[in-house]
Parts: sequence; structure tokens; C-alpha cells
Amino acid sequence: MHAVGIVPAAGSGLRLGADQPKALVSLGGRPLVRWAVDALRSGGVADVIVAVPAGRRDAFEAVLPADVRLVEGGMTRTASVRAALAAAGSSADAVLVHDAARPLTPPDVVARVLAALAAGARAVVPVLPVVDTTVVVDADGVINHDVPRAPLRRVQTPQGFDRATLADAYARLDDTAELTDDAAVVRADGVLVTTVDGDERSVKVTVAHDLALAELQVSTVRR
Repeated sequence: MHAVGIVPAAGSGLRLGADQPKALVSLGGRPLVRWAVDALRSGGVADVIVAVPAGRRDAFEAVLPADVRLVEGGMTRTASVRAALAAAGSSADAVLVHDAARPLTPPDVVARVLAALAAGARAVVPVLPVVDTTVVVDADGVINHDVPRAPLRRVQTPQGFDRATLADAYARLDDTAELTDDAAVVRADGVLVTTVDGDERSVKVTVAHDLALAELQVSTVRR
């Protein structure tokens, strides 16, 4: 099975408080995007495409292996994935879309997604159970009711797809739609999404506190 990894990395980094694209922010001496690419490759995905911000190709070329393909991303995550998916072409059997903002994803998670695709899944995402009490509140912030935790899951990346399935779903997606992940894109097209076990280390780096916790994880492993 020929799998292509897609890393949408055109985000601004404003919520992280960075003065550069978030994917270029350093973690343990390596930019977040390099961690993400290395995780995909260590998990079994050799061919990787990174969607980068307009005008920043040189900065990404300087920190990524020469054989990583770069494409110009869009103003939204959906637009960036569309661009990278088009660059992937039709030769790939499968596509794994992985957030640059999840730098510490273990290669085992990538391997589990690949295994599920090889076994016949058209779409697969890594998930973790919800452990906190979860409630629904009204417009005033008053709790209406509890939500049963047993069926709830937190969705992570990489999210894997049969390439044609993802391409068809994007082709039918309204150009103005902006969904939060690629699983939502194929679900909107009626595709069933399978799950595999995620990993607590695959936390998303969104704000400065997240980056500090990731730095602590890296420094602990290095000791």
C-alpha cells in the first residue's frame, strides 16, 4: 500500500503567541512541522507533502528533508488539505492527514492507522476516551444536563483515508464549508469512519501552555 502523508502547516500561530507560522515554532530544538513529518516517516509513511503559508517556502525548506514536497496552503485548513491532496495525485492508495500541531504523536499511532487502512477501512481516526465529567450548558452558562461519557471520544491525528474516498468527499464539499477535520469531510459524504487507539502524548499544541507541557515531555525523555 502506497500511503502519502499530508501535513497542513499554513496556520499563523497567533493563539500560540508566536511571531511566525506555528509549524515553525521550536520544540526541543526542532520545529513542530519537523516533529510531525518525522513521526509519519517513523510510522511507515515515506512520502510526505506539507502545505505551507504563502511566501514562507524557503523557511520550511530549511528545516525539512529535501524529499518532502511543499505546496502553498490556503487561508483555512480545508483549503490547505485540498491543495496537498491535489499534489498527491492518483498514484497513492492511502492518505494520512496529520496536524503539525501534534508533534509528539508516537509512530505506533501512525502504524495503527496504516494497519486499519490495509485491513480495508475507508476512513480511520485515532481516538481517546473522555475522562472528565461532560455537561451541556445554556447561553447563560447554566448546566442543563450531563452527557454520558461512555460513547464519547477525543479525536486525534493522523487521520487516514482511502485516497479516492477522501478526494471524492472533498470534490463534493461546498467550497465555503470549513469543517474541523477530515473525518468530518468524509462523514458529510456518507462514509463510515473507523477508530483505533490514540495516545495521550499526541496532545495538540494550541496555546503557550501546551507548548510548555510539550517541552517538559521532551526534556523528561532526554534525561
